[in-house]
Amino acid sequence: MNKKIDTMPVRQLFEAVLTLETVEECYLFFEDLLTVKEIESLSQRLQVAELLRKKETYVNIARIANSSTATVSRVNRVLSYGNDGFEMVFSRMEKNASKNKRKK
Repeated sequence: MNKKIDTMPVRQLFEAVLTLETVEECYLFFEDLLTVKEIESLSQRLQVAELLRKKETYVNIARIANSSTATVSRVNRVLSYGNDGFEMVFSRMEKNASKNKRKK
């Protein structure tokens, strides 16, 4: 955990996020908390990370995600040297997707 962000306000933010139960609740909360541009930037990074995991090229990723190659490079560094947060989330999302397919 990054000690620079280990503060009570950040912890409160994360605890608030953990109370959200549906995608609709996420829309309500994040639209109040962030600007549209900030939400788009966060979702863009997630998309870039997903495309990097699929071994797309930087140029293709930049085109598909409508991002700069600098953003692609930054996300790639996080995937290579970060805390594996993206991997944890993608793994859980894939697991949830598999569960939902079996229910249908």
